Amino acid sequence: MMNKSKINSVLLIHFVSIVMVFESIFMLIAVILSYYYRETVAHKMLLAFGITAVSGILLNVLTHKTRHQEPNIRESFIIVSLGWIVMGLVGTIPYLLTGSIPTFTNAFFESFSGFTTTGSSILADIEALPKSVLFWRAETHWIGGMGIIVLVIAIMPFLKIHGIYLFYSEASSLDNDRISTRITKVARNLWFIYLGLTAVEVIMLVFGGMPLFDSVCHAFATVATGGFSTKNDSIAGYSPYIQYVIILFMLLSGTNFAVHFLMIKGRIRDAFRNEEFKVYLIIIFIITAALSLILFYQHPEYKFEHSMRNAFFQVVSIITATGFATADYLQWPEQAIGLIVLLMLIGASAGSTGGGVKVIRHVIAYKRLKQTFLEILYPNRVTIIRYNKQSIKDEFLRQIMTYIFVYYIFLFIGTIIMMFWTRDLPTSFGAVATSMAGIGPGFGTVGPVSNFLHLPGGAKYFLTFLMLIGRLEIYAVLVIFSRTFWRD
Repeated sequence: MMNKSKINSVLLIHFVSIVMVFESIFMLIAVILSYYYRETVAHKMLLAFGITAVSGILLNVLTHKTRHQEPNIRESFIIVSLGWIVMGLVGTIPYLLTGSIPTFTNAFFESFSGFTTTGSSILADIEALPKSVLFWRAETHWIGGMGIIVLVIAIMPFLKIHGIYLFYSEASSLDNDRISTRITKVARNLWFIYLGLTAVEVIMLVFGGMPLFDSVCHAFATVATGGFSTKNDSIAGYSPYIQYVIILFMLLSGTNFAVHFLMIKGRIRDAFRNEEFKVYLIIIFIITAALSLILFYQHPEYKFEHSMRNAFFQVVSIITATGFATADYLQWPEQAIGLIVLLMLIGASAGSTGGGVKVIRHVIAYKRLKQTFLEILYPNRVTIIRYNKQSIKDEFLRQIMTYIFVYYIFLFIGTIIMMFWTRDLPTSFGAVATSMAGIGPGFGTVGPVSNFLHLPGGAKYFLTFLMLIGRLEIYAVLVIFSRTFWRD
């Protein structure tokens, strides 16, 4: 039963203030860069930092009496959703003050797309932006990739708050593998892996000739599976080496972080025995092989390596919901586009920074479907569904099947709603699918070489809502809209 104690609004504001203070710290880095590059917008970036930091600190001081209180379940759901909304709102300040994105609707869309690691953009000329703004844009990915709520939990002991409900509201992992017995250790382990992947990718990109600034921005976007690039043509203009490096880190970032932890501990066999990880790799390599052959036969003038690299890059980019591009997949044959749609619906691994329905849910749904057919054929046979050699409870099965059903209902209804704005089915489906899965590019007029600028304001706000729904795995947001939730 959900705890029905009264919601403490002061406590909610206190947690929001913590989020704002952390956001201002990351914003300060962009300010320093702005002065380093002697940009004309440096003082405006400083003002953006000042507004965020002062507001956050002031709210924190005014609500300091609640800092030792533990949020209940209802408050945790509200804090998580409210935290993301506040991050998106505060994230607009650098865009608006510098004039990089002059209208609030577009600035909010870009900011929210960044923090939810969706990667959909309204910008036509990315390279025209000041470096400090580009860096802030990349930072929104990196902050959102793991979730600033998890960052807060990592330092909770210093604030004398445990925050266990916050972690369960934010974390998307369905895996029963336990990274650690203590929630704070879990958060610290996750951030250790997150920081490690980011640092190693930066080094490898710099080694490949990419400038340090671009390397950091692309590493932020890759590890967060976000997809914001510093270039108008995304990754297409970079060398094959750099493209392969980004493929590797997209693949790793779409992997359950529990698997990473097993590898760090030297338990390589256990890592590769993880069912979701095995299926995740099998899907990637089978569809890559199919796309490689399709592209090679379409363009025999290209070497097979070129076709394979384009296929491999887009497969990993889409399934992990990163959204980087090396080619316009809308120009590919219909069979290839069909495989891209399939990847959008599959999603990455649970417990990763990737989006979508997640591989584990599809694995278990397949096992449940197989069980149903066996029960029809053999009524007296008792079948047990196992995942990683552990039996799955019926309640857990119902939750997974319900989630998949609700996800596709949202996808269907969302597409119909978008049709009122776009009057175009491919664009509507692509915009909704990419927003819910956090991918970035879609189909129609929002494909990999297009952007979302032309969409009406109402459509943009609707898509940002879908980004939140997808980022928080539907239920964490929907529960807030139920009558039962608000009854004391």
